[in-house]
Amino acid sequence: MPIPVLIPLLNPNEPEAMLAALHVVEGQQVAAGDLLATLETTKAAADVTAEQDGFVVGLRAAAGESLRAGDTLCYLADTPDWTPPAAAPAPLTAATTPAQGADALSKDDGDASLPPGLRISRPALALARRHGLDLSALPVGPLITESMVRARLGQSPAPALARPSAAFDPTAIFVYGGGGHGKSLIDLLRTLGVYRLVGVVDDGLSVGETVMGLPVLGGREALTRLYAEGVRLAVNAVGGIGNIAVRVQIFRLIGEAGFVCPPLVHPTAWVEPSAQLSPGLQVFPHAYVGSQARLGYGVIVNTGAIVSHDCTLGDYVNISPGAMLAGGVTVGEGALVGMGVSVNLAVSIGARARVGNGATVKADVPAGGVVRAGAVWPAAS
Repeated sequence: MPIPVLIPLLNPNEPEAMLAALHVVEGQQVAAGDLLATLETTKAAADVTAEQDGFVVGLRAAAGESLRAGDTLCYLADTPDWTPPAAAPAPLTAATTPAQGADALSKDDGDASLPPGLRISRPALALARRHGLDLSALPVGPLITESMVRARLGQSPAPALARPSAAFDPTAIFVYGGGGHGKSLIDLLRTLGVYRLVGVVDDGLSVGETVMGLPVLGGREALTRLYAEGVRLAVNAVGGIGNIAVRVQIFRLIGEAGFVCPPLVHPTAWVEPSAQLSPGLQVFPHAYVGSQARLGYGVIVNTGAIVSHDCTLGDYVNISPGAMLAGGVTVGEGALVGMGVSVNLAVSIGARARVGNGATVKADVPAGGVVRAGAVWPAAS
């Protein structure tokens, strides 16, 4: 339901506040807790934040205006085209009725150094005194704000908070990589049915080609354009089987361009509710992730793999199809566990180790170690 954003009473002796800064525009989408406006009175500055997610509708004030406690600044609505009710004066209550003779800082604080009638906010007064500004040169009557003092001092105003240049689609997502792993992820995303696939980014494919019906949008140079068009989600489809550094580099490139990689879990996979999943995770069909397992950033748990209870997988770990990890197994960052591998209870596999297809691991594998395909580790002496 749409809710009004009301001007709070910052000081019982001052029913009015100056709108020192407005951090949103009409129609802007905000989340609960986002900064909407900054108010100043003679005593303090205060922020007004959003109480719920929504769109800013019916904005009724501009920076520099004086507002009374109880006035409606705007509404937070479910859609940007909602029509707010006609403006009505706020009812007078004990909280909004002005107190007599108590609106000047010199009277409230007993500060005899202030010129008679001067009304100035505390941040503005502190700034003026810090720079030795002659207070008698300030106008009497209007509330003197920090920005007004900065103008007198010839300083640049405090930097404004950045505003989004355009609305974004929270469901829009692109796939980085058009190879076999990318095709599997396209099918996974389509099965989930909650994202809008906009296309494929691939440094080795040409614009105009298609991958499973999706257009190739270009290489990494397309990221800036996608962000400007309101896309914020990405999927790293570079598997990095031969060189994990390539997969890590793509994650870094995506992140630096401002995109987020959500965790993806195929509907046929089973993840226990106590398992901890990180961004960039990919869990494929019929895989299992057990109780209190902890899976790091960018982990792949491929088709039919089993990650049992209390396992810990570091960032960028790749668990190949059909691999089975018993309880309490630890796999270090960037390690690869091949297809059909069996890993015994509580075994540790070191960072960037590689375990070949069909191997059986009965003891710890050191960082960077290699277990040959079909082998039993450790080998019998």
